[in-house]
Amino acid sequence: MKKIPVKKAVIPAAGLGTRFLPATKAIPKEMLPIVDIPTVQYIVEEAVQSGIEEILIITNSNKHCMENHFDKNYELEARLLESGKQAEADLIDRIAGLANIYYVRQKEPKGLGHAILCAKSFIGNEPFAVLLGDDVVINEGGKPALKQLIDAYEKMGASVVGVQQVEESQVHKYGIVAPSIHQFAEESRLKKLYDMVEKPNLKDAPSNLAVLGRYVLKPEIFDYLETQGAGTGGEIQLTDAIKRLMYAQTVYSYDFEGHRYDVGDKFGFIQATLDFALSREDLHDSVASYVKELAATL
Repeated sequence: MKKIPVKKAVIPAAGLGTRFLPATKAIPKEMLPIVDIPTVQYIVEEAVQSGIEEILIITNSNKHCMENHFDKNYELEARLLESGKQAEADLIDRIAGLANIYYVRQKEPKGLGHAILCAKSFIGNEPFAVLLGDDVVINEGGKPALKQLIDAYEKMGASVVGVQQVEESQVHKYGIVAPSIHQFAEESRLKKLYDMVEKPNLKDAPSNLAVLGRYVLKPEIFDYLETQGAGTGGEIQLTDAIKRLMYAQTVYSYDFEGHRYDVGDKFGFIQATLDFALSREDLHDSVASYVKELAATL
């Protein structure tokens, strides 16, 4: 049977962003800019570059500005054109045309698994991608992280979770996978899973391979999310549902290539801001000069 291509993605964005208060009292954390581009735009662009055509963003009642960001703004474009700012007008127009983006609200904060379940009617009976906004991945000169997972899905015909190694001191923050000792000779990054643990203590962690915000899932995951009880933190955890799915069908991990920034963490956000600024031709020299001056005083 021919596999259905992965053309839909879900971006959960209903969290309260408490780690970035007070800024997130009025601004969704997904709209906090890395230099001058909101975090969520980087996530959407990765999805589009990976071949995704339709995106569902899971929101709450306080995230209207995210919807506005990806919508047309005729008045702003007209004023930019009147001022002779063609490049800026083109930039605004390009954002609105990135993809077909839809929205649904998660009415209760019941966790990531529940947020994904809100996408069931949108996904239907198709495989789909999930991209979490706390993880921005840059693979300069190579495939986007999500595209790497989609390629693995197309090869194996099974759900794939994106992983990378984290420091032992960080394993308690993530879902940690237990990969099979069997390793594909032609693809060492792809491994069959036999267990997953959500935010374990170090002594209970089966490895230091953490699930880092990228998934390609078969639609059967919804059957497990619908019956999934509360787990860590009293929430419905996606990790727990994938673990149950694992007993019915094969699930793989893929150790994706790319530099990943944890922009849900304040220091990770600062790292991303500095690195992204240094990578830009219009900012590199001035930012590099300032960093050197600052380093000399430390």
